[in-house]
Amino acid sequence: MKKYTYTEKKDTRSGFGAGLAELGRTNDKVVALCADLTPSLKMGDFIKENPERFFQIGIAEANMMGIAAGLTIGGYIPFTGTFANFSTGRVYDQIRQSIAYSGKNVKICASHAGVTLGEDGATHQILEDIGLMKMLPGMTVINPCDYNQTKAATIAIAEHEGPVYLRFGRPSIPIFTPADQKFEIGKAVMFNEGTDVTIIATGHLVWEAIQAGEALAEKGISAEIINIHTIKPLDEEAILKSVAKTGCVVTCEEHNYLGGLGESVSGLLATKLPAPQEFVATMDTFGESGTPAQLMDKYGLNSAAIIEKVEKVMARK
Repeated sequence: MKKYTYTEKKDTRSGFGAGLAELGRTNDKVVALCADLTPSLKMGDFIKENPERFFQIGIAEANMMGIAAGLTIGGYIPFTGTFANFSTGRVYDQIRQSIAYSGKNVKICASHAGVTLGEDGATHQILEDIGLMKMLPGMTVINPCDYNQTKAATIAIAEHEGPVYLRFGRPSIPIFTPADQKFEIGKAVMFNEGTDVTIIATGHLVWEAIQAGEALAEKGISAEIINIHTIKPLDEEAILKSVAKTGCVVTCEEHNYLGGLGESVSGLLATKLPAPQEFVATMDTFGESGTPAQLMDKYGLNSAAIIEKVEKVMARK
């Protein structure tokens, strides 16, 4: 098992802020909008350096999406910012009608996704957002794994023509991907080659998958670990190639198993390569208040749960 180490922890929302600030310096078509949460979205540097390209909409998320759609008509590339719950569930109609249906070049950037939002509780911990967004025709859905990858993804989506949903989070997690990485939309990243089981992870669960892979190696189990940062379009080739080799798969995400990455993988395998699959995800439930670590443990979103599912899926081969 390849060893991954880190020297620093940082939240992925700060990666978004750093990427947005860099775009402000290099692309004069990029504009930013926020629904009264600029400190939480780490948009301060962009605002300080480009005050004329920032629009504070206030607590009016539906209006923000409509304004963003309109800005694209003038050739601008709007990046909207608010919590994931407010970026999707609260404004689904506006996104569907004003952005997705007409293919507007809006980048919907969503922080505080999943249960790791923590103490704010179930009303803010959206676990359905990936499903909501991936079902919209033409919508690209991206869920990076650490600070560096989130920064790279933020920069990359400015060059992509069409609507994008970019999901990131609040807690500080290890930085374990390269600072100089090239982010390719729709291209999976191999973290470890293996022969016994495929572990496909996204977002915060990628680091947990790496930790699980190290523990499995000590048990003599060779895990192939793949980071699927782009849930739509899905890197079907990478998934099929891996599962053809290992014969089974565990999918890992901080999201409901209904509608998320795991369901996308299931649909692919059902039509092209049937194989045993187990899910590490929330199981059709809302979240609750607690620390991020407590909630990840309670809902089985950690390395221990991944190991358990690996042993279960391998027994089904």
